[in-house]
Amino acid sequence: MDRDIQAYFENLEAKDKDVQFEAFNTILAATNEEVDWAYEVWDQLKDWLTDPDNHRRSRAAQFLSGLAISDPEKRMLNDFSALWAVTKDPKFVTARHSLQSIWKVGLAGQEQKEMMMQYIVDRFQNGANEKHYTLIRYDMIVGLKKLYDQVNDEQIKQTAMELIETEEDSKYRKKYLSVWK
Repeated sequence: MDRDIQAYFENLEAKDKDVQFEAFNTILAATNEEVDWAYEVWDQLKDWLTDPDNHRRSRAAQFLSGLAISDPEKRMLNDFSALWAVTKDPKFVTARHSLQSIWKVGLAGQEQKEMMMQYIVDRFQNGANEKHYTLIRYDMIVGLKKLYDQVNDEQIKQTAMELIETEEDSKYRKKYLSVWK
């Protein structure tokens, strides 16, 4: 692994919050492109998904979502349910950060995209009992839009529109539709 990236991973544990923040942003930015070090950190990140520290859980979910494009072995197909679990974290900010990055898994390939979409559709349709569910639905619609903007797959847009149509409250339906304007 690149020594710089290794140093950034070490800096995630630094006492100085600014050093942590810089490390986090640098790693996150690196995962926007394909990298050759994904498997050197994959298992550690997978372990962090269930770490007692919510910052680790959040970082792991965001990093793994980004690293899905650097996963030729398609490990994400087996590990996605553990990643998805963090989108339902008891700490709402952790859940939300995870959910807001989960769309990146859809960039990894057709199988990954279809799997992620199934999870989103299921949660959109069956998550009305969740706390802050309108915000969660909004984040999922925004994620679908980001994925659509990257891959230009009309099926994603159609799915989003079908989900939005199921929203009974016109105020929220309008809010979700505004994402697609």
